[in-house]
Amino acid sequence: MTKEKITRPGDIVAIARAAYEAYVAKDLAAIERLIAGNFHFTSPLDNRIDRATYFARCWPNSERIKGFNFINLVANCDRVFVTYEGHSANGQSFRNTEIVTVRDDQIVEVEVYFGWSIPHKAKPGGFIQDNED
Repeated sequence: MTKEKITRPGDIVAIARAAYEAYVAKDLAAIERLIAGNFHFTSPLDNRIDRATYFARCWPNSERIKGFNFINLVANCDRVFVTYEGHSANGQSFRNTEIVTVRDDQIVEVEVYFGWSIPHKAKPGGFIQDNED
């Protein structure tokens, strides 16, 4: 018997959550089942990269991921808006928001919006000064 988690067909929040759980579990086979063949990934560092490039470039980060605390998991049509606090193996934490698009029970697109480090570098009520010349 496998430890594979079963998601209900059409449960896009569970499908999105399962992708993050695959990172924590270092379960490449699980995430490969979740990511569609026509998948694309966009972030401030990546412009609509394809599935193969995503696995080559992004999946190795799973080695550094210790866990996620979900702040928001909100479904809207075929998208899940996910805000999380990620925790790395070296003790650092960070917050990001991602838009995960799910069709036919597979993830076809992810857009990542980088947040900030936790704890925030600015004091409460404050900000980080730009050092523009």
